[in-house]
Amino acid sequence: MLSFVLRRLGQGLLILAGVACTVFFLFQVLPGDPVALLAGQRSDLATRAAIAADLGLNESLPVQLGGYLNDISPLGVHPRDSAGVAKYGGVTLLPLGTKAVVLKKPYLRRSFQSNKAVLSILLDHFTGTLWLALAAMLLAAVLGIAFGVVAALKPHSWLDRALITTSVLGISVPSFVAGILIAITFGFYWSSWTGLNLTGQLYETDPFTGRHLVLRNLVLPAFALGIRPLAVITQLTRSSMLDVLSQDYIRTARAKGLSGYRTVMGHALKNALNPVVTAVSGWLASLMAGAFFIEYIFNWKGLGTVTLRAVENLDFPVVMGSTIFIAALFVLVNIAVDVLYALLDPRVRLG
Repeated sequence: MLSFVLRRLGQGLLILAGVACTVFFLFQVLPGDPVALLAGQRSDLATRAAIAADLGLNESLPVQLGGYLNDISPLGVHPRDSAGVAKYGGVTLLPLGTKAVVLKKPYLRRSFQSNKAVLSILLDHFTGTLWLALAAMLLAAVLGIAFGVVAALKPHSWLDRALITTSVLGISVPSFVAGILIAITFGFYWSSWTGLNLTGQLYETDPFTGRHLVLRNLVLPAFALGIRPLAVITQLTRSSMLDVLSQDYIRTARAKGLSGYRTVMGHALKNALNPVVTAVSGWLASLMAGAFFIEYIFNWKGLGTVTLRAVENLDFPVVMGSTIFIAALFVLVNIAVDVLYALLDPRVRLG
């Protein structure tokens, strides 16, 4: 098992390195000059050159990429002086003159715009994205399982056809289109009836009562983000339930006189949920990545909002850090699922 986990971790690090290289070169083709944005329109060439040298943007692209990979790698070569220790920290493994091989936490550098540590910016906005993804996943799981069970119990009925047609639309419509339609309809035109706002945060600060939780601001973005997994879970639950309901042990339970409710909830649903649980376990990281445009539409304080604004401002460290942060979540979730499968089925480890 240990070798299995280490192999998956090694593959995950290679994936993150590939993501970092891809985003690095994609960022180079974006129009605009971050140095000009920082220096201002009236700055002279000397000022721009000093800013570029301070940010390392005067180096060639291979040198810039190598330096960035060295910074974000948990194992890197860094100066041994006080400045290097303060910036990178970690444990020195092998002295190399004025430098050393250091085991450390990844250093995502500092924002071009605010000069704050990128990791600090991401952690400040991570909570909003996490709560949004959890709410969307909870909504999709509860409603999707309920709709799927109802559709399976009345196959080929008008209700079944309506649910399947709606789920197909939910899968087909892009999340940002659904988000715009939901925001305009329920948060603007019908806001007086729904009591929901077009924009808002999970926590709001009142000058008299202080900071308080506002769950209604979570409803619209969570629903917009959860439409696609809701549709997928509905169809997956329906298909799985139809398969289980045709099994011999279900007919035996009915023949013994068990009520329809006990047969469905006590026997059929429990066995039908296995593929559903597998699908749900892989959706959380996907929802966190898919929340980018939903957060932007609803002005939700999360990783998506801060990343898109960083793209607009050519804030390279924040864009890179956010992308790697989300990719790392994908890798960790996939490793956790792989480990779970390996514990349940030894053939996975042998493969």
